[in-house]
Amino acid sequence: MTKWVLPAIAVAGAAIGGLAMWGYDRQVGPDGMARAQVEGIVHDYVLTHPEILPQAMQALQDRESGKVVAANRPAIATPFGSAWAGNPKGDVTLVEYFDYNCGYCRASLPTIAKLIAADPKLRVVFRDLPILSPQSRVAARASLAAAAQGKFGAFHDTLYAAGPVSEATIAAASTRAGVDTAGAAAFAATADAEIGKNMETAAKLGVTGTPAWVVGDRMLSGALPLEELQKAIAAARNSSS
Repeated sequence: MTKWVLPAIAVAGAAIGGLAMWGYDRQVGPDGMARAQVEGIVHDYVLTHPEILPQAMQALQDRESGKVVAANRPAIATPFGSAWAGNPKGDVTLVEYFDYNCGYCRASLPTIAKLIAADPKLRVVFRDLPILSPQSRVAARASLAAAAQGKFGAFHDTLYAAGPVSEATIAAASTRAGVDTAGAAAFAATADAEIGKNMETAAKLGVTGTPAWVVGDRMLSGALPLEELQKAIAAARNSSS
């Protein structure tokens, strides 16, 4: 039994019950069908078309995450310093929650570059979410320090290119990006506050791993193919037009 079947059955049951009650109260249809008839019709349709169950679950998840995104949009879509790429006034913002120890985040870098190259109206916002190791937090602090100094892009690409995160690779990435490391050390408290805010928002969104994406009112998870992200961006653009 796949992980979505039981919740989907609950969703379907709620839908059947809700429609049945609506039919009972309002005498649905020209022949005034009773509650049992409506329940039977919906029940039979679900059995004949079980493919609607994952679709219903996705719609439910999108609706719930959309509420959270709408309530927390500034904390999600407003970049910290220079932690963004693409068009600063883009009509769609794609947000990535990432961890520097996340191989899937590293693998997503070419996809993000292709998205930006192909879509001049896209803005990408990067949000540090150091959840994989204590070293991830050290890297996130350095990342935010770089962002505060307008040097996020160079630091971000250099650290990911260096492979496994360590004190040495973090220091080397900061130096190569031209980050004032003395100022970065004094910046730790501010960085920790920003990380805490990201953690809190991610928890509200139900993020359980990286990379996680927010585009429009949708939350997506995992190292997604280019086409899937482009489809989500197009949907967000259409919904706002």
